[in-house]
This record gives sequence, structure tokens and C-alpha cells, in this order.
Amino acid sequence: MRRVSRRRTGFHLGGAQTGFAIFAGLVLLTGLAILLSLGLGAVRIPPGRVLGILVGASDDPALARDALVILNIRLPRTLLGLLVGASLAVSGALMQGLFRNPLADPTLVGISAGSGLAAATVIVLGDRLRAAAGLPGPMPYPVLPVAAFLGGLATTVCLYRIATRAGRTSMATMLLAGIALAALAGAFTGLLVYASDDRQLRDLTFWPLGSLPGATWTKVAVPAPAILPVLALVPFLGRGLNALVLGEAEAFHLGIAVERLKRLVILLVAVAVGTGVAAAGVIGFVGLVVPHILRLGIGPEHRRLLPACALLGGALLVLADVVARLVAAPAELPIGLVTALVGAPVFLWLLLGRPTLSDG
Repeated sequence: MRRVSRRRTGFHLGGAQTGFAIFAGLVLLTGLAILLSLGLGAVRIPPGRVLGILVGASDDPALARDALVILNIRLPRTLLGLLVGASLAVSGALMQGLFRNPLADPTLVGISAGSGLAAATVIVLGDRLRAAAGLPGPMPYPVLPVAAFLGGLATTVCLYRIATRAGRTSMATMLLAGIALAALAGAFTGLLVYASDDRQLRDLTFWPLGSLPGATWTKVAVPAPAILPVLALVPFLGRGLNALVLGEAEAFHLGIAVERLKRLVILLVAVAVGTGVAAAGVIGFVGLVVPHILRLGIGPEHRRLLPACALLGGALLVLADVVARLVAAPAELPIGLVTALVGAPVFLWLLLGRPTLSDG
């Protein structure tokens, strides 16, 4: 056992200097992703001009069009991608720490599907309730994140209760229950699709594939107050999650309030995933792959892993959005297709090339 433990601690690069270098690299990667996202698209804007517009260093009237594109279209989209990517990656790391298994992921276990079902219910039934009450127009946008949060919370609580018996969580039960809950949510979403009109149907097709087009400052301002506190709070859960890896009894003897930690993690995951799904639809593999990749470099220590997941998750989703808008230009691919096409092979490579990952 001692030899295995040493091998695992030596599996990542480790060390304070290496950890600092990795975080510096993640910050640079995030900055590069932002620069590419602001500069690439139907209108190509050079990096120097992008930086000049952001800092307001140029008053040239000829830059008015570029400034309009960056500040009103691309910057909200980029910030929304950063928020959603960070929330999904951190949620994946939290769930993997809670269930003590690297296969746990909000998408795989049905949390995203539950959030999508709640949002779809608001889109279809909400309009009809408003029409019956004599209220004009569609349901206000801020209602969607609230509904998606409640749907994600309900799914997470159901999943946890099904998978936990006598204080122990079964990974096999969790995965099977997650598949069942996702299938059930998908069936009810299908019924809503069948009952929707043309406008509602266009809105509903947004959810299963995920997308960032149409991002506005309003759509950034609504999820930001929910996601940012989660991202600020999760590093303080690192000590508890580190102790939980040893087992619930061991964590309790180390002074961790295990049940309180579980409830807090469930709440934070529901908030992050629910608002992320409401803002950008169902996007898979970010929460599964990002924590795996980072464990190869900085190890499983959650106080470092969780902030790193926020940086890498946001950067990867922004880069995926850049690919989505360039590959089929002038049309745009759904961003969920890009993350699945890239994330699934990467995850298989990690499992096949690093068998120790499956051991947790």
C-alpha cells in the first residue's frame, strides 16, 4: 500500500513551483482564449485592435464598427462562455470529490437533463399559463435560471438519496440511477416538444445541444450572481473534500461535518449546473474531462484543483465556441457538439492511457 501511495503522489508533476507554473499557464490560456474569441468570427479583428478597444486607447471613428461588434456581441458571449465553462468544470470536480469516483459528472448522472426539463417546462407551459392569465409575451428570461436551478436541485437530491444506503454511496447505483433519471427527463422533454408550437420548438432545440449565440449583457447578468459566489466558495471546501476521499468515517474523525458538507456540495452543484444549463443549454464532457486533465498536472488536492478547474473549464468552453463559429462559417455549430467530439476521445485516451484514474 505504501508503494502504491508513493506512486500516486508522484503521478502528477507536484511541487509549489510547478503548481504556480501551471496556474500561470492557465491564466495565460484563459487570456488567449478571450483574445481569440473577441477577434475571430465573421468579422476578423486583429489582436492589437481588440486590446485597444478593450482599454479604450483609440478614438478612431473607423473603429466604431469593430467596437460595436466586440463590446455588444462578442464580449457578452465570451464572458458567458467563461462563466458556464467554469461552473461545469467545478461542478464535475465537486461531484467526483463527493462520490469519491472520477466518473461522476453532472451530465452523465442526469443533473443537466433535469435542469433542461425544468427550463423546457417553463418555455412551453409558462407561455400557456401567461396566455391564460391574459399576460402578453413570453415568460421573462430570469425565470429560466430559477427553474433550471430547481430542476437540477431536485435531480441531484433524488440521485443522492437513491445512491446512498446506510451512509454509503454506491457508484454503480449512482450511475444507473443517473441514466434512469436522464432518460425520464428526456421522455418528459420529448412530450413538451410534441406539445410545443413553432416558436417554442425553436427555443427547445437550443437545450439538448448547447449554444452561446444570442448572448447579451442581460443573459450574462442573470447567471453571474449565482455562478460567481459558487466559484468563490468552492476553494474553501477543499479541506473537507480531501478528507472525504479517505472515507466518511475518517473525515468525521478529522473534524469534518460530513453531512453538512454533502448538503452544501449538492446545493452548489445544483446552482452552478442549473444556471449554466439555463444560460447555454446542455453541454457535456466539460465537467468530466477537465478535472481529469488537471489531476495529471497538479494532483488531486482540491484546494488547488477546484480553482484550476474554473480557469481551464472557462478557457476550454470559450475555445470550443471559437471552433463552433469557424468550422461551418457563416453558420455556427452547436457548442455541445464540439465539446462531445473533442471531450469523448480525450476521456477515452485518459482512461486507456492512465488506468490509475479509474481507481479514484
